[in-house]
Amino acid sequence: MAKKPEHANEQWTKTQEAKLEHLATGNTPTGLIAHELGRSEAAIRSKAADIDVSLKPTNQSPYNRQKK
Repeated sequence: MAKKPEHANEQWTKTQEAKLEHLATGNTPTGLIAHELGRSEAAIRSKAADIDVSLKPTNQSPYNRQKK
């Protein structure tokens, strides 16, 4: 059985929300954000959607371009 995250089933604090926003804007992967905050990846995605924080990376590889 998998180990529960440290802060599972706890309310989010303003500090945690700010850290989530800071890490997301720094292109930190969702799994690493989850580890840093002691939450599951699903909880990170859910909270990011609630507070309108994008988890999509801003620095895409130039090699993934489609030919026109």
